[in-house]
Amino acid sequence: MRPNIDTHDYQVKTKAMTRFFERGDKVKVTIRFRGREMAHMDRGTDLLQRVKEDFEEIAKVEFEPKTEGRLMTMVLAPK
Repeated sequence: MRPNIDTHDYQVKTKAMTRFFERGDKVKVTIRFRGREMAHMDRGTDLLQRVKEDFEEIAKVEFEPKTEGRLMTMVLAPK
């Protein structure tokens, strides 16, 4: 994902994530920052928080969001 993801693109990603959770798979959510987006890391944190809230009923956070260079990652596992 990107920090400035559009609503429809976000819905497509969450629909795919739901399918993975139903199959019992884990999901690694990665946000990639490019160029000036590095100055707005808070948008990535907000996006991962939104993902966490959307899936709190069917998934749990296995690894909290962590930043490694230009990537911010979080791992979710089905409940």
